[in-house]
Amino acid sequence: MPRLSFVLETSLNVADLERSAAFYARVFGFERLYSDHRMIALGVPGEQALLLFLNGATAEPAPGPGGGFIPGHDARGQTHLCFAIPLAEVPAWESHLAEHNIPIESRVHWPAGGTSLYFRDPDGHSLEVATPGLWPNR
Repeated sequence: MPRLSFVLETSLNVADLERSAAFYARVFGFERLYSDHRMIALGVPGEQALLLFLNGATAEPAPGPGGGFIPGHDARGQTHLCFAIPLAEVPAWESHLAEHNIPIESRVHWPAGGTSLYFRDPDGHSLEVATPGLWPNR
C-alpha cells in the first residue's frame, strides 16, 4: 500500500464566501491562503487547508494553474467537520464559543474518555471540536 501522510484539504460548500471566511477566521483563527470568485482557502494548523467553495461555482472543471484542470465537484446540504483539541482546552472552547454567541448544540463524552462539543457555522454545517479519546487512533 502506498503511504499517506494526512488529510491535506477538506471542503465545505457555502452560500457566502466572505461571511464564511470571516466566521472561520473569528472562531478558529484560520488565515486566508488564497481566494478567487469561486473559493477561499484557509490555513488550518498542521499544514492543512479548509476550502470554502461557493455553492454551484465549482461544478464545472476549471483550468489548473500549471496545466491540466481541476475536476468539477459540488456538494449540497449540511456536512460535518471535526477539529482536534487538547483535553485541557474544553473549558476555553466553551467560553470562546459563548463570547461569539455560538450555541453549543451538544456535548458528548465518549467511552474512551474523549469529549466533543458540537456547534453550527453560518451555513448550518455541523462543526465539532474533540479531545483525545474519540477514536482509537487519537
